[in-house]
Amino acid sequence: MTSSLCSPAGASSLRSAADAGVVQDTVRWLERAVIGLNLCPFAKGVHSKQQIHYVVCRARSAEEVLAVLESELLALARLPAQERDTSLLMLPNSFTDFLDFNDFLDECESLLSSLDLAGVLQIASFHPQFRFAGTAEDDVSNCTNRAPYPTLHLLREDSIDRAVEAFPQAEAIFERNVEQLEELGMDGWTALGVGAQRSPVGEGEGV
Repeated sequence: MTSSLCSPAGASSLRSAADAGVVQDTVRWLERAVIGLNLCPFAKGVHSKQQIHYVVCRARSAEEVLAVLESELLALARLPAQERDTSLLMLPNSFTDFLDFNDFLDECESLLSSLDLAGVLQIASFHPQFRFAGTAEDDVSNCTNRAPYPTLHLLREDSIDRAVEAFPQAEAIFERNVEQLEELGMDGWTALGVGAQRSPVGEGEGV
């Protein structure tokens, strides 16, 4: 597991307990929900091999986040999968509104294409208030895509292809996850304790 704090200017270091806490919250969610409930059968391997790169981005504007996203996409494409298979870009200071975040994803996809990385990398997304179209806010099925903070998940297409080959029932994962979460219920999800454990804005932090 690697960690960094990125600013739009390109500074990279884990600079405070607040940022370490954001990473800890995300790892807790990954271990208890994503891996613990087996929401993604492919996550355990890269987590145990410490091939996930965690990035806390304190940017507040879309332009600043895109600058950090560009840097992280290029870094992931450049590095070997054995060193960094996937990256999680956490945005504790921006896109608190899910609809704004959802609209921003179009800009992320445009950036991916402009870097000629479409077909090489993918961008998945998670948000504390994630909501599928046509569902109620408290519908537990939404928790399949809920994380402690707005998060962009950068994945390699090759890694996805290999994982799907090793898991022939991959197309049934979503339906199985929804069934499992409905059985767990919202109270059960809350009991996992996988939400943000601190104020999104770190003391003395922000760019």
